[in-house]
Amino acid sequence: MDYLDSLNEPQREAVINTEGPSLIIAGAGSGKTRVLTYRIAYLIQHKQVDPFSILSLTFTNKAAKEMRDRIERVVGTEARNLWMGTFHSVFARILRAEADRLGYNRNFTIYDTDDSKTLIKSIVKEQGLDDKVYKPNVVFNRISSAKNRLISWRSYQDNPSIRAEDEAAAKPHMAKLYRMYAERCFKSDAMDFDDLLFNTNVLFREHLDVLNKYQQRFRYVLVDEFQDTNVSQYLITKKLAAVRRNIAVVGDDAQSIYAFRGADIQNILNFQKDFSEAQVFKLEQNYRSTKNIINAANSVIARNKAQLKKHIWTANDQGELIEVIKATSDQEEGRLVAYSIFETKNNEHSRYRDFVILYRTNSQSRAMEEALRKRNIKYKVVGGLSFYQRREIKDLIAYMRYAINANDEQAFRRIVNLPKRGIGPTSVDKVIVTAYERGYDLWEVLQKAEELFPGRLGNALGQFTDMIKGFQLEAARKDAFEAASHIAKGSGLLRELYEDKTIEGLSRYENVQELLNAIKEFVDDPEAEDKSLSAFLQEVALLTSSDQDKDDDPDKVTLMTIHMAKGLEFPYVYVVGMEEDLFPSQMMLASRQDLEEERRLFYVAITRSMKRLTLSYALTRYRFGRLKNCEPSRFLEEIDPAYMMVNKELGTRSPVGDTNHARVLLKSIQRDRQRIPTNRSTYKAPANFAPSDTSQLAPGMKVEHPKSGFGRAENIDNQVANRKAKVIFDDFGEKTLLLSFAKLKIHDE
Repeated sequence: MDYLDSLNEPQREAVINTEGPSLIIAGAGSGKTRVLTYRIAYLIQHKQVDPFSILSLTFTNKAAKEMRDRIERVVGTEARNLWMGTFHSVFARILRAEADRLGYNRNFTIYDTDDSKTLIKSIVKEQGLDDKVYKPNVVFNRISSAKNRLISWRSYQDNPSIRAEDEAAAKPHMAKLYRMYAERCFKSDAMDFDDLLFNTNVLFREHLDVLNKYQQRFRYVLVDEFQDTNVSQYLITKKLAAVRRNIAVVGDDAQSIYAFRGADIQNILNFQKDFSEAQVFKLEQNYRSTKNIINAANSVIARNKAQLKKHIWTANDQGELIEVIKATSDQEEGRLVAYSIFETKNNEHSRYRDFVILYRTNSQSRAMEEALRKRNIKYKVVGGLSFYQRREIKDLIAYMRYAINANDEQAFRRIVNLPKRGIGPTSVDKVIVTAYERGYDLWEVLQKAEELFPGRLGNALGQFTDMIKGFQLEAARKDAFEAASHIAKGSGLLRELYEDKTIEGLSRYENVQELLNAIKEFVDDPEAEDKSLSAFLQEVALLTSSDQDKDDDPDKVTLMTIHMAKGLEFPYVYVVGMEEDLFPSQMMLASRQDLEEERRLFYVAITRSMKRLTLSYALTRYRFGRLKNCEPSRFLEEIDPAYMMVNKELGTRSPVGDTNHARVLLKSIQRDRQRIPTNRSTYKAPANFAPSDTSQLAPGMKVEHPKSGFGRAENIDNQVANRKAKVIFDDFGEKTLLLSFAKLKIHDE
C-alpha cells in the first residue's frame, strides 16, 4: 500500500472512501489523475473488486491509456480487464454487443464529421435546397445540438418552438433534413459520434433488461473531467449508477470551457442535488505552478458567481511576476513574443518544447508563425490536419469500411470510382435513388446492378461488386493487416499512388505505407484481443485529436488554442491577443453565463504555466482584412496587480513585491482601455428609436444601432439558436452581432 504514502491527506481520503457517491473537486494541477488512478487501484487491491466490474470514463484515449498504465504498475495485468476508455469508445462497445436491439448490425460504421457533412451536402442537393442557406456545417451543428439534448428527429419535427426557431432563422426545412439524415444513416447501418451517446440512451430507456444487465455488471462507475459532460453523457452514467450508487465524479467547475460542444456546467454544480448523500473531497493543493501564478488565477476566477467554492494554493516557490507585453500591432506582438522565446531559451538553457503560445482563435497563429519563422524557431501548430484526415488515408479506410459494411453510403460514394472506373457522380446518384425508390439496401442494388442498369454502367458496377466480395472474404478470414494489405493492392490505390512520381505522390504513397505499418502494430499488440479489420476501424474512428499527434522532432514551440491546451502544462506560457472583443470574445458578451465561461477559459490559460507566464496585447490588429484599434482585455485588470510586472524592455524583470511596477502596469492598462480609438463611434440614437423584428434581415439591408449608428448588413449567419449578422457601420467599421441582442432597426431605402 506504499502508493498511499505519496498522497496528501485530501487525496488519500478521496482514494480510500470508495462506497457511495463521491464528488472530487480537483483544482488545476492538484493531482487529479493520480487520485483517480489510485482510487481504482485501491478498489482492485484492497477491496478485492473484480476489474471487469469497474467502469472508468474519460474524454481522450490518451488519458485512458495513461491511467491504465499507471494502474497496471500498481496492481499488475489485472488492470487490462477494466472497462476503461472514452465515453464514445465504451458506449460503442456496448452498442456493438446490443446492436440488434436497435435494428443495427454489429459491424455498423462510425461516421466521422466529414462523413456526416458530406452526407448532409448530398441530401441538401437532392432536395434542391440552397446550399448557401443550408450549409453542411450549420445543418450538422443543429442536428448535433439536438441529439446532445436527446431530441430525436421525430421530437424535433413535432416541437412547435423548435420549428419556430428554424422559421425565424429562415431554415424551415431543417426538420426534414434531420429526418432524412437520420434515415440515411440508419439505412447505411452507420452511426455518427453523437449517435453513440444518443443511441445508448435509447437502448437503456427502451430495453430495461439491457440497462439492468449493465447496472449489475458495473459495481463502480468513475467519471473523469466531469465538468465537460453534456446532458446525454450524464444521464447514461446516472442510470448506470442508479442501483448501486457507487459513482465517483472528478472535475473542476473552474475549468468548464466546452459549452459550445454541449458541456453543461450544471452537471457538476448540481451533482449533490442528484446524489444528496455524496461525499465531497476538495483537492486544493497545486503541484504545478508558482505562488504568483496560482494567486493571479485565484484573483481572476473569484469574480465568477456560478462556482463551487475552493481555495487553490501551492507550496512551490513564489516565482516570477507575470509579465505583460504591450505591442503597437499584432505584427510587433509576434516579434516581441518570438524574441522573448529566443532570449529565454538561450539564457536559461531551456528547450523549445518547453514553450507554448496560446490564443483564443486559430486565426491568431499567423502573426506568431511569421515571427517565429523569421527567427528560425521551430514550431508546430496543434489542431492542423491530422494523419487520419489526409485524403489518401481516408480513401483506403473507406475501402476497408465498405468491405466490412456494404451498406455504408459514404464509403461507397468515395471509392466506387477510385481509381476511375467510368462511374461518375450522376451514375452514383442513380444507384442511390434506385435503392431508396425500390426499398432496397445499397448492397442489394449493387448485386443486381447488371439487371437494373443494363449496359456499360451495369458492367462497371458488376466488376466493382465482385472486387468487394473478394475483400469481404479476406476481411472475414484474415487479420486486419493481411486484409488491409490485400485491399490496398486489390483496389488499385497502392499502384496508382506508386506510379505518381511527383513529390506529393511519393508523400501520399509513404502515408499509405505508414497506415499499413499502424495496422501491423495493432495486430502485433499482445493486449489486442480482437485483431480483425472491424476492430481496427473502430479504434481509428474513435481517435481524438490529441491521440493523433505524432512528431519526429519534438523540440518545437507549440502553438494552440486555449481550448486545446486544457489538461496540458508547460514551463513557459504566452497568452497572446489579450484584447476586448478577442478575449473575451465578442460573441461571449451577451450574458453573464457566457462571460463567466470566457473567464474560466482565461483561468485555464493561466494555470497551464509551471514557471513563467507572459500575457500580451496589441493596440492595433488586422481582423477580417481591416486594421482595427484595440483596447486591453478586461481580464488584465481583473488580475491582482501585485502579481504582475510592466514590460519596459525584454530582458529586465521586476523583483517580487515591487509595488511601483504594479502601479505603473495597472495605470498603463487602464489608460489603454480608456483611450477612445479613432474608429469608436460616438453615435447617440434618437429618443424614439425602436428596434425592428430582425427575422427578415437580409444581406444588403440598411440598419441602425443605438450605439454604433448606421450601417449595412453584409451577411447573415444562421447558427443553432442565435442568428449572427456581420454589419459594416459607417463610423464604427465591421462588427458581428447576435441578432437576438443587437437591437437593430431596419431602414427602407
